[in-house]
Amino acid sequence: MQTIEQLLELKNIRVTAMRLLIYKFLVNKQVAVTLSDIENAFEKADRTTLYRTIKTFEEKYIVHQIDDGTGITKYALCEQGCSCDINKDLHLHFHCNNCNETICLTDHKIPKVKVPDGFVSENVNLVVKGICDKCSG
Repeated sequence: MQTIEQLLELKNIRVTAMRLLIYKFLVNKQVAVTLSDIENAFEKADRTTLYRTIKTFEEKYIVHQIDDGTGITKYALCEQGCSCDINKDLHLHFHCNNCNETICLTDHKIPKVKVPDGFVSENVNLVVKGICDKCSG
């Protein structure tokens, strides 16, 4: 199994203590998080450093952005080998209307959507809204 350091190096990301901490935070959350969630978890850290880390992770396909319809961008870890390719890597997200958490349903891929000639797909976002297993049980 790959270490976090090896993963970052493989993606040509310089390993820093803050990057390691943010990655570990995302792994432990297991739900999509907002930039505010990250800021609250690392109150003593510089906000610019946190933002740049998330943006670097996004550019290098370590995290992906989620628009779950709440108006607040959320981030979650990508699956290993993900390049956020519109034809093979996109998956469903589930937003709980009760606890407001959003989770990746990585086993449920978004099917390829054929758009009319002349149209170019740049992103596909599919969010299922309802009550999660923690809230419904």
